[in-house]
Amino acid sequence: MFFLPVYGQIYKIFYKLINNGLKKILPIFKWQLIIILTLLISTGILIIFGNPGFTQNTHLTLFPSYPRGSLLLSNSGATSPKTHPLPPSLENWHDTTNSGDYFEQIQTTKYGYLIWSKFPIQVNIETPTNINPKQAEKWVNQVTQAIMEWNNYLPLKLVEEPENSDIKITRKRPPLQIDPETKIPRARSALTTYQIYTQNDILTHKFTILLSPSQTGKYLQAAARHEMGHALGIWGHSLLQTDALYFSQVREPVAISNRDVNTLKKIYQQSTSLGWDIN
Repeated sequence: MFFLPVYGQIYKIFYKLINNGLKKILPIFKWQLIIILTLLISTGILIIFGNPGFTQNTHLTLFPSYPRGSLLLSNSGATSPKTHPLPPSLENWHDTTNSGDYFEQIQTTKYGYLIWSKFPIQVNIETPTNINPKQAEKWVNQVTQAIMEWNNYLPLKLVEEPENSDIKITRKRPPLQIDPETKIPRARSALTTYQIYTQNDILTHKFTILLSPSQTGKYLQAAARHEMGHALGIWGHSLLQTDALYFSQVREPVAISNRDVNTLKKIYQQSTSLGWDIN
């Protein structure tokens, strides 16, 4: 219905042009053919620009651009990237062993590095309800122990209300991951995702961590430690097995290394649009 009046106007305009000019020198069938072709071309243009599939999506869009996570980005505007002051615990960190870092492996986003600027970072560990209370308590305690290891470098606070948290951790099986080469789906032990949005005109973000129920004991703690590193801003992986953010699960999990902390500190020395007013 939208296109019919437009077609009528186009037909009238071109009919007058053709009728007053080309009609005098071309046979009737030729100028009629020109009008038909003109309508067909204009129809194609209108279909291209009128098709909702060509319009910008203003809703949240999923960008699966991270091997162990995904990015949920809104259409929020971003201010010019600036640096935030380091929290004292990270500013005072010095690696006397000069272990180096893996900063070159860290991915940035269109908003800059995933840096927290408001402390303490609120963390909610959801108590599982699909296992018996004793098992649930043990699961929460193991995850808490691994998560709070990062409190030595960035201030963290455990909160009971998920809606008030910056990072939410849940015992839930992550969706299968499709191997980009073989196209075969495979299970994941954990998954970290984030969402960027505005709150009181401040560009901010939230994280969600899913830990598979198949993970137990030291492997559960290793997965929680690893994914928490991502949620704190280490959006990338180390290539060394001696780092907590090594890209694959190892037989004997390791603690947070000096290289992990060195990388974290270097990330927080970078500029970002997160944490700043968008106006």
